[in-house]
Amino acid sequence: MQAFIVESIIGVFGFDESLNLLASSVFQKDPETLTKNVSRLQQGEIIDEVDNIVKRLVEKGFDGFILEDEELAKNIIKKYGVRAHVETPSAAGKSLRSRTVSFSEEVGFTSKPEELSSLLYSVDLSLTKQKIRGAAERRDKLIVQAIEATDDIDKTLNLFASRIREWYGLYFPELDKIIENHQTYATLVSKIGEREEFTQDNLRNTATFSDALRAELERLAKSSMGARIAEYDLTRIRHFASIIKDLYETRSEIEDYIEDVMKEVAPNITGLAGSMIGARLLSLAGGLEELSRLPASTVQVLGAEKALFRALKTGANPPKHGIIFQHPLVHRAAWWQRGKVARVLAGKLSIACRIDTYSGEYQADELKYLLEKRVEDIQKKYPKPTHREPPKYQDKREWSKKNVKRFGRRRF
Repeated sequence: MQAFIVESIIGVFGFDESLNLLASSVFQKDPETLTKNVSRLQQGEIIDEVDNIVKRLVEKGFDGFILEDEELAKNIIKKYGVRAHVETPSAAGKSLRSRTVSFSEEVGFTSKPEELSSLLYSVDLSLTKQKIRGAAERRDKLIVQAIEATDDIDKTLNLFASRIREWYGLYFPELDKIIENHQTYATLVSKIGEREEFTQDNLRNTATFSDALRAELERLAKSSMGARIAEYDLTRIRHFASIIKDLYETRSEIEDYIEDVMKEVAPNITGLAGSMIGARLLSLAGGLEELSRLPASTVQVLGAEKALFRALKTGANPPKHGIIFQHPLVHRAAWWQRGKVARVLAGKLSIACRIDTYSGEYQADELKYLLEKRVEDIQKKYPKPTHREPPKYQDKREWSKKNVKRFGRRRF
């Protein structure tokens, strides 16, 4: 015989196939206890009330049960060795929920509707807070914020680097032409500052330069055509340069942090694509679980949304890769092979993401081997382009029917 087991905020109940109540186990009327019981039931745990109902139904000769939660059904089968299957929603569940207020009074849980409404509000509020807290505590969300922080720092550094070069360039314009690296430039300005201090000894202690470059910088500092400025003004410039230098150091620290957390949260994605590419994929998708739900074709073009929508609007060919273009196997591939390599990489990344989400088993080495082997096959199969590389038009609408006939359809 089969029986329905229905769990609700009131308690756990057993019904026969005619929806007659066979057994009931009512919860305590305490909001905190109710929240704990409902939360454990949502996770599929066998609480005392479920245990009580199952045992009583088994004693009455029932050996099969119909439940609404798959995880709870699996645990009951494992613990009691009975038959159980899932119906969502079940007939008994729909019947109970359609008359929750009256049923609550029948089993003695509440005496009036207002009391049940107050308890429902308290439990729902507590459960919502728990879920929000659980979502915020996910480690992949920390990665998303960290990678977005590095992007914000990059934007700020680009603005600040341009400003410090123009500002300090009034005093020592020749330095801007010699030192191209922004971080090195900011370091020299903050630590040395005055032109007279650009000696070979000071430069040797500040940055790694060749002897020829140190001699050149010393010579340019002595013969600079820059304006003379007061010590008060130079102090402000050096302070601004030190802020830029600290920002570069902060960005480096965040990158190290991302690498450490990515190895913990998504080891297979990290082993396959590296920590920074993997983190950017998580950021674009919204998290690890969200990324695992995406098909490989979507993973392939993450980060190229503007080009994709422009292609849909103008009728041009869609992009073949998004952020995964930064992967060495893609950007080092020949132009006619990039689309195929990107498609293979996206497929392996999709597999790696699902492994990280649902099992956590480390299989990155095997996936990387299969990826490299497939890329080698592509390189052997397509050693030469099958069509001419089309010119790079800024506006894709310029790709007219005449050019399609001449060059073939655009492929990337």
